[in-house]
Amino acid sequence: MPSVSLDKKESRIRGMFAEIAPTYDLLNHLLSLNIDKVWRKRVTRLVPSLTGGPILDLCTGTGDLAFAYDRVCGGKTPIIAADFCAEMLVRGVRKHEKYAAASPIQFIEADAQQLPFADQSFEIACVAFGLRNVTDTEKGIAEMVRVLQPGGRLAILEFSKPRHWFFGRMYRLYFRFLLPLIGQMFSRSRQSAYRYLPESVLEFPDGEALAERLRHHGLANVWFKPFTFGIATLYVGIKPDRI
Repeated sequence: MPSVSLDKKESRIRGMFAEIAPTYDLLNHLLSLNIDKVWRKRVTRLVPSLTGGPILDLCTGTGDLAFAYDRVCGGKTPIIAADFCAEMLVRGVRKHEKYAAASPIQFIEADAQQLPFADQSFEIACVAFGLRNVTDTEKGIAEMVRVLQPGGRLAILEFSKPRHWFFGRMYRLYFRFLLPLIGQMFSRSRQSAYRYLPESVLEFPDGEALAERLRHHGLANVWFKPFTFGIATLYVGIKPDRI
C-alpha cells in the first residue's frame, strides 16, 4: 500500500504528468543514459507476441513500449496504447504520426483502475514504469488480468532497488539526490515530479514481493528478471484457463 507521505491521488498524478509531458521523453532518455530503450526492447524479446495480439500497453505515457512492440511485430499487430493523462497521449499521437503512421497503434485515454475493454481482449497486457503510479495497485493488476485472454501474459517493467553493496549505495545516492536535481532543472515541475519518482520507487514492492502479488491475482508461472544490476525488473505471469 502507498505510504502515508506519498500522495498518489488520481488528480495529483494526472496533473503531475501533464505538467512534465513536454520534457518527459528527453528526461527519460537523459536520466537513464538511454538504457530505458534497451530495457523496453528486452521486454518485447522476452514476452513476444505468439498469436498476433492484440497487445495492451497500459500507462503508456508517450507510447515508447507500444512503439517497441510495433517494431518487433513488423507493424502487423494491433496495439492499444492507453493512459489517463491526455497531455501524454497527445505527444504519443504526434510521435505515431511522424514515425509510424502506418502501424496499427491506437491511443486511448483510459484509467488503469477501470479499463474500457471487454474481458479476455488481449494476448499481452504490459506496463512500463507505470504500475507504481496507479493509485490502487491491486485494482490496476486486477484489471490487467481481467482483460487478458486465457494463456495470455502480463508483463510489468518497473524500477527496483539494486541490492549490490557498492553499486546499490552509489545508485541510491544518484537516484535520491542527483536525479531529482537534474529533473527539476529541466522540467521546472511545480509538483516536484522528480522527487516523487525516487520516493515512489523506494516505497513500491519489488522482487519476490511484487511477484507474490501477481500470484495472488491468479497468475501462473510467475517469474521476474532484473535488468542492469537490478535498477529495473521485468515481471511476467500467465493467465490460466480458469482463475
